[in-house]
Amino acid sequence: MATAEPVIEAAPAKINLALHVTGRRADGYHSLEMLVAFAEIGDELEAVPAERDRLAVTGPFAKALIGADGNLVLRALAAFRARWPAALPAGLALTLRKNLPIAAGLGGGSADAAAALRLLARWSAVPVSFSDLLELALPLGADVPMCLYSHPAEVRGLGEIVLPLKHFPELHVVLVNPLVPVGTADVFRKLERRDNPGLPDVTDPLMRPAQLALWLSETRNDLEPPALALVPAIGELIAALGDASGSILARMSGSGATVFALFGSSAQAHQAAHDLRSRWPDYWVAASPLIGAG
Repeated sequence: MATAEPVIEAAPAKINLALHVTGRRADGYHSLEMLVAFAEIGDELEAVPAERDRLAVTGPFAKALIGADGNLVLRALAAFRARWPAALPAGLALTLRKNLPIAAGLGGGSADAAAALRLLARWSAVPVSFSDLLELALPLGADVPMCLYSHPAEVRGLGEIVLPLKHFPELHVVLVNPLVPVGTADVFRKLERRDNPGLPDVTDPLMRPAQLALWLSETRNDLEPPALALVPAIGELIAALGDASGSILARMSGSGATVFALFGSSAQAHQAAHDLRSRWPDYWVAASPLIGAG
């Protein structure tokens, strides 16, 4: 799709509804079992033709990426060009609007890379299948395949085994981050046990909020205790969101420090977000629908 008009692709925030660390492999990476969902809120990527490839970063969290090496969006572009050398214009000017906090447990960089792959496939002068994109995704990072789907899913292994759910209840989420970056490696270093029990069998179909809440009550985020030791504010946020009217579940996402709560209605979610902003005006707070399975 060669065009002079901007092509825009959303990079939805990834939320780990459950994250079980089930083992450590010989290569040092961890085996995981997760249930992930995606919020309508996220970063946004735009592309227009240019003389050469370049990337500009805007948005409320742009400064946190200044000077960052090996930006995943540019790596995704380089991988795409290497695989399909004649598929794209000679140059693309990319603009990444960074709406999500950095190192927040929301898959921001991985979501951005996945958005880049989807955008480039739309632009490509040659057909590019979703399975082709998946081949490029995993070398960019363990979270990139699931972010390529941006669909509720059970995820296993390093993140390369993605099993999209056919059904998922209509839910809203509140996200809050104390604006303290948390390094994933730092959290894993503090993990006391690396051979935890796996997820219970996923109920099929998951169609009602109460049904999902019951299933999630038997799950965990195994990275929550070590992250809480690094950032005690996580515990306060979990307690506050757990007490919010209509809250179905409050838990940390990924390796933190973002905490989420699920709600059955938009009104409940926005009221909880309002209350959190009043209590912690310096924190990042957002309310959003979750992306469904349809």
